[in-house]
Amino acid sequence: MGTLWYGAKVRTLRTEDDIQEAVYVENGIIQEVGEKESLIRKFEESITDYQDVSGGVIYPGLVDSHLHMIGHGEKLQRLDLSEVTSVNTLMELLRQKAKELPEGEWLIAEGFNENLFTPAVVPHRAELDEVTSRHPIVLTRVCRHAMLVNSYALELAKIHKDTPNPPGGLIEKDTEGLPSGYLHDQAQEYVRDVMPSIDSTYLERALSDSLEDLWSQGFTGAHTEDLNYYGDSLLTIQTFHKIIDGEKRKFRANLLVHHEVAAFLNERGFSYGRLNNTLEMGAVKIFADGALGGRTALLRQPYSDDPSTSGVAIYSREKIRHIVKEARMLNMPVAIHTIGDLALEYALDAIEAHPCPKGKRDRLIHLQVTAPDLLKRLQKLPVVLDIQPRFVASDFPWVEERLGSERLEYAFAWNTYLNMGIKCAGGSDAPIEPPNPLLGVHAAVTRRKPGQSHEGYYPNEKLTLFEALRLFTVGSAEAISKESETGLIEKGYKADFTIFDQDLFDLTPDEWLDVKVKKTVVDNSVMYEGK
Repeated sequence: MGTLWYGAKVRTLRTEDDIQEAVYVENGIIQEVGEKESLIRKFEESITDYQDVSGGVIYPGLVDSHLHMIGHGEKLQRLDLSEVTSVNTLMELLRQKAKELPEGEWLIAEGFNENLFTPAVVPHRAELDEVTSRHPIVLTRVCRHAMLVNSYALELAKIHKDTPNPPGGLIEKDTEGLPSGYLHDQAQEYVRDVMPSIDSTYLERALSDSLEDLWSQGFTGAHTEDLNYYGDSLLTIQTFHKIIDGEKRKFRANLLVHHEVAAFLNERGFSYGRLNNTLEMGAVKIFADGALGGRTALLRQPYSDDPSTSGVAIYSREKIRHIVKEARMLNMPVAIHTIGDLALEYALDAIEAHPCPKGKRDRLIHLQVTAPDLLKRLQKLPVVLDIQPRFVASDFPWVEERLGSERLEYAFAWNTYLNMGIKCAGGSDAPIEPPNPLLGVHAAVTRRKPGQSHEGYYPNEKLTLFEALRLFTVGSAEAISKESETGLIEKGYKADFTIFDQDLFDLTPDEWLDVKVKKTVVDNSVMYEGK
């Protein structure tokens, strides 16, 4: 019982120029890649399914190495503010939404970015109060490391002028010493604790919507972090089991495990490794700092545009070491959110003190600001960097004001990392950025927004198309130490394919964004077919 895939170019990604005609698969595993007629002669007695792709290109299955699947589903359902470019437009959208809601229901919107406003200022809670006093309002910043709320929400959360900043968080105050409504990192938990509880129906809908969207964009898998944001972590895992059952709905989901629930889940049998045919538990997730947008990324030196702060440490240097040590007791690698260079230093101290279990790799997520001494330390460790190329298109040019020219030499430095032999994987951090892999590939290659004509921000850090595609294939496989199983179209590898209607190598970067997904194939099963 075997399947022959043919009728399209086969880009194996073994090398930049390796193009084959056909792929033969048995039991979800590639048996051979080569010329169509040769494979038919060799396997004709075993071939029971001939899959004629009828044009286009078969690539290895694309995998997003870092996103939040349920969060992406929530964004698909909620009011999306990510393209809003003025406070006036923002307020009008909120007024329209408020009219649709029953009195007292929470108005939740996603993804505002004050850097798109003129001036680039976060609105005050009083401006939200003018929209409505009949609904608590929560506006999540694009980075998800901050939220803006109205007075109604502050009252429910019992946040007032004397409420202390929680460890790893900040409650911004206005000139009168009152909460402005802008909450950073752990301070957001005050509000989240009083928001409506989440049930299985909510989770299933969000995850289902996310899964359908990711398939449609060509993803055969993702490494996702969701297990500590929706109340009951067991319910969240059960939702993943139900929605991604590994039989009818296949998607190679690697579930990062927030450190606060790692031991709890381990005690209940959810340890590192496989859960079903396509679902598995991944590394222990740790946050070391916040984000550059809200100036909560932890830097060695103060922000260039605000010398009063160097960011926020979610945990102390010693606490991160302790958390990593606890992960090692569970025989698990770690995945540490590190955006600033001091946060990276904290993370390196911890994983050097408590080395990764043999045969596994730790992950450092985002790594937007580095330094030469830190990169040298990285070269010596079994780590993979989870990078999000799209951040270059979104964060420049305003990030230049945050960091200054000297630090930018080692910021967002994807090409430097690869040239130093440091393994990198590609992701979107959706819902922070759109998950569309072609947007990520475009940003990695051009280092600019689509439609712009300049040479790109810090063009010496551009990647080739081949390198960019391998971030989302080989790199994602390396992040979970499975590069001998996935990431290439090669004998012995899993039959996961992303099939586009055109060959990216024949097009200009801006033309990539018009390429359509013909099929998304997971474990030799078609999960999505374009119209």
